[in-house]
Amino acid sequence: MSTFQFKQFEIQQDKVLFKVNVDAVLLAAWANVQDKTHGLDIGTGTGVIALACCQRNDQLEMDAIEIDDASANQALQNFKASKFHSQLKLIHKDLQSFALSSKTKYDFIISNPPYFQYQNSTPAKSNLQFAKHTNKLSFEDLLKGAIELMTSIATFNLILPDAEGKLFIDMASKSGLHLNRITKVSGRIGKPTERLLMCFSFQKSNLSESELTIQKTGVRHDYTDEYVKLVKDFYTIL
Repeated sequence: MSTFQFKQFEIQQDKVLFKVNVDAVLLAAWANVQDKTHGLDIGTGTGVIALACCQRNDQLEMDAIEIDDASANQALQNFKASKFHSQLKLIHKDLQSFALSSKTKYDFIISNPPYFQYQNSTPAKSNLQFAKHTNKLSFEDLLKGAIELMTSIATFNLILPDAEGKLFIDMASKSGLHLNRITKVSGRIGKPTERLLMCFSFQKSNLSESELTIQKTGVRHDYTDEYVKLVKDFYTIL
C-alpha cells in the first residue's frame, strides 16, 4: 500500500522500506504528549509518529530526525502535505552527530527504533532486515543521544520487542534514566507479551504498569475495546 489514510493526515510510503505499522501508531497514541512543548522523533521514517503526536497536541512543535535519504524525503513530503506542517521540522542527519551539535533540548522524545542486535541474531540478508538491525543506531547511541538532548523534566518514550525492551530498561537504568511507565502488549488474548511500551525520565517515581491486548481473536479487525479506545482517533476503520 503506497498510501495510508488516517483520519486527519495521509502517509505516502512508496519510497521507504518501513511502511506504517501497528507499533508506530500504538506508541504515538500511548505516549503522554499533554503539556509538552518541543518534541523529537528519533528515526521518523514516514513521519507517522511525529504527525500523530502533533494531532494529539496542537501546541507541540516536533522535530523529526532521519538518516536515510529516501525516508527523510518521504517524511518531508508527508509533513508539507499535512495541516500540521507548521508544527513539524525534518532534520536529515544521524542522531549521534545531531546530539553533539544541537543547542536545542527537548521535553518530549519518542522513538520506534531498530532493535535487532547483531550479537543476538543472524546478519541481515535484505535491505529491510538490515534497516531493522541496530547497525546505524545502537541502543548505546540511542540512549546517549536521548540523554544529551533531554531537558531535566523530559520524557523518553519508545517501543521494543519484549526481550530487547528488558535489555534496554537495564541499560537505561545504568545510564541514569528511570522507568516511570510500562505497558506490556500482546497481539491476541492468551498470547504472551510481544512488545513493551516504555517511558523513561530523569525523575524517579512509582512505576505505572499495565497490559494491553490488541485483538480478541485471530479474525481480522477483531480488536479489543481497550485497543480501539487508544487508537480510534487515528484509524479510519475505527
